[in-house]
This record gives sequence, C-alpha cells and structure tokens, in this order.
Amino acid sequence: MIIIHGVYRSRASRNIWLLEEMERPWRLERVIQGYRLPDPAAPDAPRNTMSTDFIALTPQGAVPVMEDGDLFLSESLAINLSLARTFGGKLGPRDAIEDALLQQWALYGATAVEPSALLLMYAHMEGKAGTPEGRAEMADLAAKLHRPLAVIEAQVARDGHMVGGRFTVADINMAEIVRYAASDVDLMSRYPHLRAWLDGMHARPAFQRMWTKRNAEPL
Repeated sequence: MIIIHGVYRSRASRNIWLLEEMERPWRLERVIQGYRLPDPAAPDAPRNTMSTDFIALTPQGAVPVMEDGDLFLSESLAINLSLARTFGGKLGPRDAIEDALLQQWALYGATAVEPSALLLMYAHMEGKAGTPEGRAEMADLAAKLHRPLAVIEAQVARDGHMVGGRFTVADINMAEIVRYAASDVDLMSRYPHLRAWLDGMHARPAFQRMWTKRNAEPL
C-alpha cells in the first residue's frame, strides 16, 4: 500500500488528489510541518518534519514523502509523476513524448508560477492589500505572473488540458500550483480560459473529497 507522510494542509494535497483520482489504496501517516509547532523538538510534540524518524526518511526534512515498498520519494511533483507513470493509466503518459511533456509542465509550474503565486497567496492571507507598501508588493508579484499565466491560458484554450487533450496528472500538478494565484481575483479575471479550466478541475469529485478533508484538518 502507498503511504503518504505529511498532512492535507501541505503540498501532499497534490498527491492525495491524484490517489483519489486513481482510486488506489493508500494511507496517510501524519507528519506536520515543524514550523507550525511552538517547539518541534519538545518530548510531547507530534511527529513533524524535524522528528528524527522522519529526517531518516528524507534528508530534505519536508513533506510530503511517498513510501511505496522500498521506494521513499520526496518532492510532491516528482511523486505525482512517478505515481502516474506506474499506476495512472490514462492519467499518466501514453508514450515517451507525453512523458516528456508531463515533466515539462511540472517544471514550468514549479519554476515560473509557484514562487510568485505562493507569495501572492500569503500576501492576501496577511491582508497586505490594506497598505500602500503591501499593494505595491502584490502588484509586483502579479506582474511576474502575467507571462506564465498567459502561456497556460493559451494551452488550455487550445487543448482544454495541459497534455494530450485529456485530463492527466499534468492538470493536477498545474491546478494545484495555479490555485495559489486564484486568491487574486483581478489577476485571474485576465485569463478566462485558465479560470474556467481551474474551476473545472476543482469541480472534480476526487478534488472535492481531498479538499473537504483538507478543510477539516486542524490548522
């Protein structure tokens, strides 16, 4: 059985969504981010990313980690690509060309979108729009996202999906990255095909199952 070490409120959400889509047996071993705890090294602290036994699984000391037999794999996008290649059926690559494209879009999302989108989400959560300095910071982050979001907008407008004209792991990976930017309504309104595609991704029953459990998880 596949084991995901992590929590729903982390990038493990990407892996859990894919596993729900594939309807494969899996279980969650709860590992909370150490920075969320007052003292992650305290004797009564829950298992976290600074716990000795978790560090033994991954030198990065970050969730998620997938355990599948003898394989211990970190990095959420790498986990999803591995799962889709091994178990995904139509969610995975049909041939070497699609496999390369799945990797291309995962890397593009991680490098071109996620850094600024994540900071933009945090800025909205922290209410930075309420100050001139905060608004300037958010405008700069949004400006950095225009080019990559326009690229994704063109892709989904043309093919409806990221790879192969069908729903694949590439859609899950990219949707979970673009979700960070969705908190900026003005930004997303400039990309109607991207917004519609993301809404469609979030309407999928497997995503809804994951999201319901994520929202029920303690902060």
